[in-house]
Amino acid sequence: MKLIADSGSTKTDWVLIHDSSEAGRYSTPGYNPFFFDAEAIYNSLSENLLEKLQASEINEIYFYGAGCSSPEKCNIVQQALRQAFPDASIIVSHDLLASAKALLGDSAGFAAILGTGANTCLYDGEKVIFNVDSLGYILGDEGSGCHIGRKLLRDYMRKLMPQDLWEDFRETYKLDNEHIYDILFNKPSPNRFLASFAKFAQQHKHSEYIRAKVRDSFHDFFKNLVSHYPNYTDHTLNCVGSIGYIFKDILIDKAEEFNMKPGKIIQSPIHDLVLYHLK
Repeated sequence: MKLIADSGSTKTDWVLIHDSSEAGRYSTPGYNPFFFDAEAIYNSLSENLLEKLQASEINEIYFYGAGCSSPEKCNIVQQALRQAFPDASIIVSHDLLASAKALLGDSAGFAAILGTGANTCLYDGEKVIFNVDSLGYILGDEGSGCHIGRKLLRDYMRKLMPQDLWEDFRETYKLDNEHIYDILFNKPSPNRFLASFAKFAQQHKHSEYIRAKVRDSFHDFFKNLVSHYPNYTDHTLNCVGSIGYIFKDILIDKAEEFNMKPGKIIQSPIHDLVLYHLK
């Protein structure tokens, strides 16, 4: 049996394949090796996945993960998977490659991720051939849930939100500035904390204040990432991720503003990624 995984910074989607068809779907936390070591990943797999399937029956694993951007980081995930599935052959790759395969299949083009984090690439139908570094949630990740969440949190802390939204935000999250600083600087996974406020943006997606923040974030995405690809207007914008999907109308408007035609925009790559591996 074969196990396909698409892991973002927030969650991992797993699909079990048996005899060229789906045999099960599972969900676990995300396993970004920038934030978790092999032991922590294995412990989470033991708690959230291994009890749901027979590890000894898995012969192949294809794991595509956020943060799996170097041999060192891929090895962290591979160690955990090897411990969890000792009889399987294991391939660990970047989630950007998974997104390109899901969005473009065997065709060349431009692919993007707009979820908890952001990333972009040019793909030749087999591998990623060019990537403008997104720089992560502190320095970049423009257009992502983290980027939008950071904008909202900053306005909340400075009381720059419209009053009704500020009161709703305070009631929903019950955070003061001191608590926020403690989470950002002393707790694990500050990227997830920032991205969690994208849910507030979704709940108020028809507010002009929220739409303006999302437009600003997507503008930064195109200005600082997309427009630095050679001949980027020759490509369609193909995008995977909850943020791009939820705010698809704003994303399409911003793409057209940058003279880029919209292409395939999906919430999750796992369905199309499984189809790719079933071919």
